[in-house]
Amino acid sequence: MAAMRIERDSLGTLEVPADALWGIQTERARRNFAISGLRPLPEFVDAVVRIKRAAALVHQALGELDAERGGAIVRAADEVLGGAHRDQFVVDPYQAGAGTSHNMNVNEVLANRANELLGAPRGAYAPVHPNDHVNRAQSTNDVIPTAMRLALLTAFPRFDAQAAALENALEDRGRAFDDIVKAGRTHLQDAMPIRLGQEFAAYAHTVARSRARLARALDDLRELGIGGTAVGTGVNAEPGYAREMVRQLRADTGLDLREGADRVQLMQSLGDVAAFHATLRTFAGDVAKIADDLRLMASGPRTGLDEIRLPAVQPGSSIMPGKVNPSIAEMVNQVCLQVVGNDATVAAAAERGQLELNVMMPVIAHNALFSLQIFGNALQALAERCVRGIEANAAQAAYWVERSAALATALAPAIGYERAAALAKRSVVEGVLVRDLAAREQVLPPAELARLLDLDRMTRPD
Repeated sequence: MAAMRIERDSLGTLEVPADALWGIQTERARRNFAISGLRPLPEFVDAVVRIKRAAALVHQALGELDAERGGAIVRAADEVLGGAHRDQFVVDPYQAGAGTSHNMNVNEVLANRANELLGAPRGAYAPVHPNDHVNRAQSTNDVIPTAMRLALLTAFPRFDAQAAALENALEDRGRAFDDIVKAGRTHLQDAMPIRLGQEFAAYAHTVARSRARLARALDDLRELGIGGTAVGTGVNAEPGYAREMVRQLRADTGLDLREGADRVQLMQSLGDVAAFHATLRTFAGDVAKIADDLRLMASGPRTGLDEIRLPAVQPGSSIMPGKVNPSIAEMVNQVCLQVVGNDATVAAAAERGQLELNVMMPVIAHNALFSLQIFGNALQALAERCVRGIEANAAQAAYWVERSAALATALAPAIGYERAAALAKRSVVEGVLVRDLAAREQVLPPAELARLLDLDRMTRPD
């Protein structure tokens, strides 16, 4: 059996693995919440550790913590932020409300490591105590919502770069396909011609608008409630602590952070996080539509639209030789569905706040960060492994657009709606091109007919 040590808390004693940097409260949580087998996401761990590190520095500056203890806490935090001890953060995301277990996991790991650095054994909690020193002037209730904000703000630049890569890839395909005219479709029925490049340029603009919406929603997350402690009133926090914490975190992270105008409100409400994630969900809806369009335009190759060819990234069937599926687009659709599901969880959990605190913070933090992670990775894969390699099937696009019954629309201003509608109907019934039928019926002089049925001109009304 593994060696154990005995620790004590207000509930009694408990065995803790002797080599663990975590302590008794983490061990209780580890046993109580063996739910998903998941660990806290790295960005969330880092955010809480950064808060503890900043607090140690601020308390030293305010004369509330001696240099020996404070310096050891900072060194321990720096080790974690440098990549060490990552296996010591073990509390399942589905845990007791508010995130007390995760907060104590970080407190105990930093306290034990700080004591080691000072020559003391693990589990002794002297000279550094997890509550009295690492968690000084803090509560789970202001640490965890602050950590959520820091984690999302820290993770966002990578996500935005991944989204920008997709935007750029779509813009590139838009330029490459700008001279290819194809059939437009509304309600999945024939509609007026459009250039393939216009479709891809529009996809790029959709991504750009979503990025801008997310940046606006992200700005509200810059306001921090740290220093609110238990209920937002700042009990047990020194004068100036909240202000100095924001200053220190700003210096440590390089993020544009602001001191909360109303720390009670920031503790009561998780609306800022919910609003950010709702914007992310809207983005996912747009990207899912783009992925669906790519799958439709690439359908076939013999029995579908076959207007574009997606890169072949893997065989598509275990039974049908030579079959190639739109695998990347299918993956993206599934990720977008997961983001939508995560948003339902975030929105419902954000509504569960009661009086001075929302205790559903752990599940909100996990889902929000998980969405940002998987959605960003999906956007990157879509850009790199799909969009950049898309090729147009110009011949098939030309084939379909000439057979569109909607071309009769271009004749309506000259011959009237009713006569144009009759032409469209006969074109479908007789299997004749609108162009050929109109010429045969001599509905207009040849030159005028050619001008009105100029496909490229239809896509450039200005």
